[in-house]
Amino acid sequence: MTTIALFLSLFLLIALSVPIGIAIGLSTLFTALFFTDSIPVMTLTQKVFTSLDSFPIMAIPFFMMAGILMGKGGVSKRLLDFAGSLVGFVAGGLAMVTVLTCMFFSAISGSGPATVAAIGSFMIPAMEREKYGRGFAAAITASAGAIGVIIPPSIPFVLYGVIGGVSIGSLFLAGILPGIMIGLSLMIASYFIIKRKSVKNTENTASQFNVLDETSVTIEQMNVKRISFKHVLQTFYEAKWALLTPVIILGGIYGSIFTPTESAAVAIMYGLIVGKFIHKELSWKDVYDSALETIQVIGATLYMIGLSIAFAYVLNIEQIPQQIADFILGFSTNVYVVLLLIILFLLVVGAFLDTIAALVILTPILLPIVTQIGVDPVHFGVILVTALAIGFITPPVGVNLFVASAIGNISIEKIAVAAIPLFIVMLAILFLLSYVPFFSTFLPSLST
Repeated sequence: MTTIALFLSLFLLIALSVPIGIAIGLSTLFTALFFTDSIPVMTLTQKVFTSLDSFPIMAIPFFMMAGILMGKGGVSKRLLDFAGSLVGFVAGGLAMVTVLTCMFFSAISGSGPATVAAIGSFMIPAMEREKYGRGFAAAITASAGAIGVIIPPSIPFVLYGVIGGVSIGSLFLAGILPGIMIGLSLMIASYFIIKRKSVKNTENTASQFNVLDETSVTIEQMNVKRISFKHVLQTFYEAKWALLTPVIILGGIYGSIFTPTESAAVAIMYGLIVGKFIHKELSWKDVYDSALETIQVIGATLYMIGLSIAFAYVLNIEQIPQQIADFILGFSTNVYVVLLLIILFLLVVGAFLDTIAALVILTPILLPIVTQIGVDPVHFGVILVTALAIGFITPPVGVNLFVASAIGNISIEKIAVAAIPLFIVMLAILFLLSYVPFFSTFLPSLST
């Protein structure tokens, strides 16, 4: 009865358009007041506030602000130049550049929508001018933006680690290979899609392209016939400060110089110094706007974490995860079947809930189930975040679709249709990651 009351009240509140965080808190309070005798309301209140008094949680706003600062400080332009010099000469080069730049920027921002916004403003119009099709241009940008929550640093990995008690450092390492695999698969898919569209490269040389000097050359000149190693070295030099960011963040963590939270604070200072004093493209107003944007985003999401801890406390006291585990394992105890059921469930949830909200609700429920059947918590973190990341491009609540729609001035329906082959590719990689733990656990195993 407690389980029914908790989830029925939660889904009813969500159906009534109550914000997810508030719905979690009210359903928890309702269940504790009327369906349990062992959970004082004061205890729930303490759980909410003490859970936010957490050093690892501070990494979330820090990484958010670091990504915003670097986006405003000219980092995305230099990454585009460098990516263009590497793959711009291939058929479908603009699409490949979009994916590759999203991979680079993911190692800075930790956010899917932020990655789409930073890269899409340049690349969607460029691909449209080269006749890639507005729908495909928006779809590939939205799909590649999903890598932003997989390649470290990743805000969802931080959240999953805090809620599930899993090492954030190990999760960051675990996301590297999966993020690269998804990126490469999207690049290969782009090649064949553009080949089929018969979009031809321009006749310009790679050395002509430079998004930092848009007055003398247009961005579509990235799509060229051959590679120029001189231009590769030149753009690499221009992008060196941006490319050093993940080296500093991850190198500092795994070199035991600082914790993930401290690395996020270092990233803010690094982004400020690079944008303001090296690139000289970051004004003090940009710094103020970045701080304000971070506050607005974190203020709308952070309270959910505290309420989710109280929600998880009720779940554990009433042994609800065990009940759900018994129900699922009643169908099968085979790890592959159970993972299949969970993945299908996550894909449906990801289409309707924001990634942070889904992580908040599902981590305390699903993590005990998969650990019971022998799945490594770090491996499951990759499965969970990747499955929910695919939700970024699935209607009706695909956040990346909305961002790409606003930038490309195209309906979400057209983007969703164009994204179908990309969705299938990402789904194939998800199942590969789920059933071959090596890709998620290899790098973390080297650090132990």
